[in-house]
Amino acid sequence: MLPSPVLIFGDAHLGIAPPAAEHDLLRFLRAVPSQARSLVIMGDLFDFWFAWRHAMPRSGYRVLAALADLREAGLPVLWIGGNHDCWGGDTLRELTGADYTLDPWMGQLGPWSTRLAHGDGLRELEDRPYRRLRRVLRHPLAIKAYGWLHPDTATSIALRSSHTSRNRRAGDEGRGLHAVASSWMQSPGDPELVVFGHSHIPALLPAGRGIYANAGAWYLDRQFLRVTDTQVARVQWTGSAEGDVLDVIDRAGEELLTEREEPVRRV
Repeated sequence: MLPSPVLIFGDAHLGIAPPAAEHDLLRFLRAVPSQARSLVIMGDLFDFWFAWRHAMPRSGYRVLAALADLREAGLPVLWIGGNHDCWGGDTLRELTGADYTLDPWMGQLGPWSTRLAHGDGLRELEDRPYRRLRRVLRHPLAIKAYGWLHPDTATSIALRSSHTSRNRRAGDEGRGLHAVASSWMQSPGDPELVVFGHSHIPALLPAGRGIYANAGAWYLDRQFLRVTDTQVARVQWTGSAEGDVLDVIDRAGEELLTEREEPVRRV
């Protein structure tokens, strides 16, 4: 269980993000303790990350230090690995103290039963070619071979090959991941909140018997999610972790939401 309030962001793509996006992220992380009791990263914090034995990427080292400071202050940090920062989770755990995982996470965000996943490879038809490629890229032999490359060469290759998935939003405008979330919340006992990243489409919508949320891409939107005991809010960073609330969905006691209801309040 992660104690609430919980702040959630993702897809910062440090390394290719504008310097202002990294600066704002540092300010956001420093403000987290005043606004939340736990933090979730929905993947792709880096545009590329690889853990060599005696080298590490230069991008985002101040952000890693800020995450380590949060953990040393006793604030839980959960990091869902994405398709851009999936190599070297053990090193990221050691550097920051975050609970890093490539698997979907099931648990409680405060009182909310929740499922978290980055979102890559989840669409049944559209992502089928990517799922085949992912098996190769994450195979231990492929990772070992890639580690033999000089870090400068390996980083250049990675940054050139990943532009498609970082430089645009999902072509389906997020409908595919919304449908996946709905399929995960059809029956009693299913989670009441599903959160994805990956699509770069900010969202807070009814889905199935629950709620689907996506913080979008930090480097594009500067948005985050705030989960309290009573509501989920989509928030615009304004220089303060309080931010400007864009959408809110209230938690209606123990009754789960249905798609026939209209619980979204525009603020």
